[in-house]
Amino acid sequence: MSFGSLSANAIRALNQGAKRGGFAHDMGKGGLSPYHREAGGDLIWEIGSGYDSARNPDGSFSPERFAEVATLDQVKMVELKLSQGAKPGHGGVLPAAKVSAGIAAMCGVPMGQDCVSPPAHTAFSTPVEMMRFNAEMRRLSGSKPAGFKLCIGHPWEFLAICKAMIETGIAPDFIVIDGAEGGTGAAPLEFMDHVGMPLRQGLSFAHNALIGIGLRNQIRLGASGKITSAFDMARTLALRADWCNAARGFMFSIGCIQSLS
Repeated sequence: MSFGSLSANAIRALNQGAKRGGFAHDMGKGGLSPYHREAGGDLIWEIGSGYDSARNPDGSFSPERFAEVATLDQVKMVELKLSQGAKPGHGGVLPAAKVSAGIAAMCGVPMGQDCVSPPAHTAFSTPVEMMRFNAEMRRLSGSKPAGFKLCIGHPWEFLAICKAMIETGIAPDFIVIDGAEGGTGAAPLEFMDHVGMPLRQGLSFAHNALIGIGLRNQIRLGASGKITSAFDMARTLALRADWCNAARGFMFSIGCIQSLS
């Protein structure tokens, strides 16, 4: 989860834990804060439709600002967020009252204004354009692994992305499949309960689709969505994920609202 959704101390704790455990800290879509960098743990930089830490004043994508962050040694991979399991197809708003001076400087948004992440990206609008944008992310980061994350909805939408990979000859280094069982307090209940494929279904579909176009050995598949225990990880890896993203257990451990009930 992003800084802004989580406090500075929560970000510090998560990054220190990642460093001690020898795994990476996915930052969420809220941009790179100083608190992500204090402990020096590996970071996976996720950018969403708001382009936090990589935006121009008008909210459009800034290649220059993106390159400044993406080329930092601590950033190991760059990830484009199309959607997340807890609220697929839904944007987000950080109300103006919560936009502090620190968040304004980090995200590149003016104080006193809502920080809006629209439902759709403005840097591209078709699967072919998205693949070219993913290649540009790789170039701007200095050839670091570049990929994207989504919760699969209509199967044909993912197949259209696969078709774009073939048409452009551009393949992402990785794809993270998020499950509809993901959780966030920022999502409408209807979206959490009724929209998007569950993780196991989405992961199996993506795995089979990539086999069908002959790119599964080239593209790594990450998986996220209510992965809390070692059993959850073993089951997900057995379904052919290359790695797991786990957030819920760590959120419980640092005392999130849900853990109190």
